[in-house]
Amino acid sequence: MKSDSKVIIGLSGGVDSSVAAYLLLKQGFEVEALFMKNWDEDDEDEYCSASQDLADAQQVANLLDIKLHTVNFSHEYWEDVFEHFLAEHKKGRTPNPDVLCNQRIKFKAFLDYAKDLGANKIATGHYARIVNKDGKYLLKAGLDGTKDQSYFLHLLNQEQLSQSLFPLGEIAKKEVREIAKNNQFITAEKKDSTGICFIGERPFAEFLTTFLPKDKGDIVDQDGAFIKHHNGLPFYTIGQRKGLEIGGGFGESQEPWFVADKLTESNQIVAVQGDHHLLYHNSLIADDIHWIDDAPEMPMLCSAKIRYRQASQDCSVSHGESQTIKVFFKDSQRAITPGQSIVFYDGDICLGGSVIKSRFNE
Repeated sequence: MKSDSKVIIGLSGGVDSSVAAYLLLKQGFEVEALFMKNWDEDDEDEYCSASQDLADAQQVANLLDIKLHTVNFSHEYWEDVFEHFLAEHKKGRTPNPDVLCNQRIKFKAFLDYAKDLGANKIATGHYARIVNKDGKYLLKAGLDGTKDQSYFLHLLNQEQLSQSLFPLGEIAKKEVREIAKNNQFITAEKKDSTGICFIGERPFAEFLTTFLPKDKGDIVDQDGAFIKHHNGLPFYTIGQRKGLEIGGGFGESQEPWFVADKLTESNQIVAVQGDHHLLYHNSLIADDIHWIDDAPEMPMLCSAKIRYRQASQDCSVSHGESQTIKVFFKDSQRAITPGQSIVFYDGDICLGGSVIKSRFNE
């Protein structure tokens, strides 16, 4: 067994963390596991899977013969993640709670708790890599490009990276499923979670109405002509198609309608048909800037993603006013969304990221 090698793996009840725990044992680490519950809903709630996830995590822990700890971080999640999530929606922005959840819960509250349990490091089932180069820790994309999760980890700092392990960074999702099946993990065929971090997969607009009032307004076209009423700006996002409920026969063609803009002062949504030019912008302003290592020199040429599943886009980055940055894309980007994260890359190295404040055409 490795010296100073006690690792606590965040065991979520999913296939990725299950296999990550298995790989750590194979590598000679002393492994224990932690199941985190971070959302206080009734386990009878049709969208709440915490009790089943815990049972699945326990089955894996039993098979691997590792101790499973449990903890409830609901208070921390509400104060550090969810209140910010609601505040951003009230401003008409579309936040990404998974990014903040990683920074504040998985790599802060969990890390602190693991240290109290005597761990030297924590591990998760993220598809990303950590490389120590000349005493600096680099966050690199996972080798499986279809599953790379470095986008969601861009708020991590040197200290957090130095105390973390990503056992899945070098392997493909297909191989992860095979390992789980070969070891008879109950999670082997379990589908991946795609819902809000720790809250699960539930109808999003319906979920938000529990916390935010319906402030109805107008949906208008690009010329300001009234189309129908909306239920409140927080319940819509830039580029959205589903849920607008504008009949296919409305307008000049049968093409679908999309949200092109949210006007907070007039409480209006601008909707356009088809692949409209109002959906595209080549520049943006971002704030809340975070660099994983030292801040790079500006202006900087790099690539960036404005959403998780997107391929990296060539761009230049320069200083803006009042601690903001300006990003100019080589190609116009569809549905740039205020409140979402823009994450910067140098090849497969994640440099850090920022929060989109506004978009424009240069």
